[in-house]
Amino acid sequence: MPGARTRAAAPREPRRADAEFTRTAPFSLVRSPLGARHAPGTAYRETRSTTAEPPRTRKTRTMRATTIHAPFDMRVEDVPEPVVQLPTDAVVRVLRACICGSDLWAYRGEAARQPGQRIGHEFLGVVEETGSEVGTVRRGDLVVAPFMWSDGTCEYCREGLTTSCVHGGFWGSVGYDGGQGEAVRVPFADGTLVALPKEAATDDHLLTSLLTLSDVLGTGHHAALGAGVRPGSTVAVVGDGAVGLCAVLAAKRLGAERIIALGRHEVRTEIARRFGATDVVASRGEEAVAAVRELTRGQGAHCVIEAVGTEQSMSTAVHITRDGGSIGYVGVPHGSGTGLDLSVMFDRNIALRGGVAPVRAYIPDLLPDVLDGTIDPSPVFDMTVDVEGVPDGYKAMDERTALKVLVTNG
Repeated sequence: MPGARTRAAAPREPRRADAEFTRTAPFSLVRSPLGARHAPGTAYRETRSTTAEPPRTRKTRTMRATTIHAPFDMRVEDVPEPVVQLPTDAVVRVLRACICGSDLWAYRGEAARQPGQRIGHEFLGVVEETGSEVGTVRRGDLVVAPFMWSDGTCEYCREGLTTSCVHGGFWGSVGYDGGQGEAVRVPFADGTLVALPKEAATDDHLLTSLLTLSDVLGTGHHAALGAGVRPGSTVAVVGDGAVGLCAVLAAKRLGAERIIALGRHEVRTEIARRFGATDVVASRGEEAVAAVRELTRGQGAHCVIEAVGTEQSMSTAVHITRDGGSIGYVGVPHGSGTGLDLSVMFDRNIALRGGVAPVRAYIPDLLPDVLDGTIDPSPVFDMTVDVEGVPDGYKAMDERTALKVLVTNG
């Protein structure tokens, strides 16, 4: 990868949503060395200090937000309402948020969290307040936030790899707001937020579709690109969750001729067919491999998308890939095994690309197609709750009675 990452003196904020975090002290303002190189304006980095938190601009008020206290212990509590703390901040009043399948790892105790930590990384809403250096959005704008914030100016951001931003981070990290609440302080608003047409705020269906730009649609697109989907190609998608379904939609959008969806839940595979799947394989493991190969004259698919993250799902992906084909993987890895056999991949010239999706870089490309209805990812939401109902939403997704839960705020 060209260039070395420029590191600030203070430790970088954690970027992994499933990492274990440690408690830190209040914010302080520090100018980053990047500021001298990226005109106009000065880049700031989030850092910590042992001094008191800077005075708030108004009397402290509270809002409702989701917090996690222990496995299966989600609560909606009063927390301090966010305010602008740095000149590059914005405060967004959340209109729509949702629960992600990756949130379930924390819910089940498989990803560590501190008691009382915020949660949620997908949201859109209206800008309520901005810092003095924010120039691309203003009060009253409807905006969508990708699942990570980024400064928009570092070398990685300029390359489109916003998830590696040297000043980036995940919503819900210790000390930061999560999306499953009434409002969020957004660091680096200019590099993070994307403005949407204001009239969309009154169109419930469109608003729901636009929310997918925050994560699942962009992640499905990332997987399709990693798999090398192109016009006329045969694609197989391992996983029938919201990301896997959006990967079907993305593959169709990129011109795939045949799309094989692997999934065992009939309601979900029906959505896959609506999104463009031509075939469904309702089996796992060796049976799934045999079925895909039978559908592809024994060869396998040119392009395979792995959207689960388990050892078995990756092994399936490898064994249904055609010689010379590619795997795009976006399933958050969990478990001790990888499912990869490098000797098989070497012998059959199988390529592997993927990882955390830089959805901020994809939003400008995907947004027009959502706005004009060319693609409609809204069917991935099959349950709606308000903020107070978020714990019920987690329970429903954990029990697989809901695919993806929409959270509404007015």
